[in-house]
Amino acid sequence: MQAIVIVKPGDPEVLTWTQVPDPVPAAGEVLIKVAASAVNRADLLQRQGFYPPPAGAPPYPGLECSGTIIALGASVTDWSIGDQCCALLSGGGYAEQVAIPANQVMPIPAGVDLISAAGLPEVACTVWSNIVLSARLHDGETLLIHGGASGIGTFAIQAAKALGARVAVTAGSERKLDACRELGADITINYRDADFVAAVRAATDGQGADVILDNMGGSYLARNVEALALGGRLVVIGMQGGVRAELDLGQLMASRASVTATSLRARPNSEKAAICAAVVADVWPLIAAGQIKPIVDRVLPMPQAAEAHRLVAASEHIGKVLLAT
Repeated sequence: MQAIVIVKPGDPEVLTWTQVPDPVPAAGEVLIKVAASAVNRADLLQRQGFYPPPAGAPPYPGLECSGTIIALGASVTDWSIGDQCCALLSGGGYAEQVAIPANQVMPIPAGVDLISAAGLPEVACTVWSNIVLSARLHDGETLLIHGGASGIGTFAIQAAKALGARVAVTAGSERKLDACRELGADITINYRDADFVAAVRAATDGQGADVILDNMGGSYLARNVEALALGGRLVVIGMQGGVRAELDLGQLMASRASVTATSLRARPNSEKAAICAAVVADVWPLIAAGQIKPIVDRVLPMPQAAEAHRLVAASEHIGKVLLAT
């Protein structure tokens, strides 16, 4: 088969579409003929040599895909050859085929086409596991999303609105904030010219955000804690702003707040399988009902992975950038 290989850590030009051995599904796995994958910031880190795949995962980038099942490993009974699906991967999505544990494979949600479905697994599993399963966001609360126009952000806006929450977002341009408003965001903040802490507190009568979904990490930690309401929950899912920061425990205790940091890729299969099952049970019906839709910025041919990485690095996109085989 063909796959995108990282010939050495470096700039996007190191991504090469080339011949590699075909994967073989092990017991409990299925083999998927990939229709499309999606570009996530973790892929950019892997390309640069900063985020190697977990042991046993394919070496090629790609944390999600959609496609058609073409072979079954021993003991797989829930899937059949010819089934269309999407899947949460530990790697290997930038390829014509990928073998994956069957319990990380999900049906295509009703109303979603096969290519667009490639952009759902990572965002759906990340958002649902963090804002619902971990942070317990519920009706009437306020969720602050950093990077509201990203793949994670556009999905989180819709999921939170479906739950009855009020949504605040940050983004770096009016074009992106307009996109967030169209998806239902109630409070929109341009982080380039406004203090999100003051803006969130002003919009919530001084209370702050009940839940914050943060992709920045270190550089936003102190201000995120300031922006939390009493009993607030900060969930850190990225480190675009650095890995280290000081935490004011006195302020955290006074707010009776909590800070959680999570990573999806490194979780054991049992946890990923449980998250996938929850997404199919609770999120796919929201998509089928039209309350959530995949937001796709553009679809590029898989061999143009370097161009896709440049687009994501420049933050020129709204929603997901997909790579089709």
